[in-house]
Amino acid sequence: MLDSITGPQLGLIGGIVGTAIGVAGGVIGTYYSIKNTNSPLERKFMIKASTWTWIAGIIFLGMLIGLPSPYRFLVWIPYGFLLPVGIRYINNRQAQIRAMDVSPPANLSA
Repeated sequence: MLDSITGPQLGLIGGIVGTAIGVAGGVIGTYYSIKNTNSPLERKFMIKASTWTWIAGIIFLGMLIGLPSPYRFLVWIPYGFLLPVGIRYINNRQAQIRAMDVSPPANLSA
């Protein structure tokens, strides 16, 4: 069975499996980022930030797939700048929300 799989088929299988693992990791990371918030305001912010991050990622991948070859490489320029800036903004904003919120964490039990 395995000796009848050609190189392109193996590449397709690897692409599908890799994509599934990557998306599953993103979903799990998103779930725990939202779950481990300490207040409703922080949770609301993380839901919004996660939604925009997923949308941006889908647009980025769509442009990589959809643009013709010389232009698709240019998509990496704003991505390489906006990704770290976005991560830093989200982390700083979450820290601000945690600092101004004095309610006890939601995941503590007595």
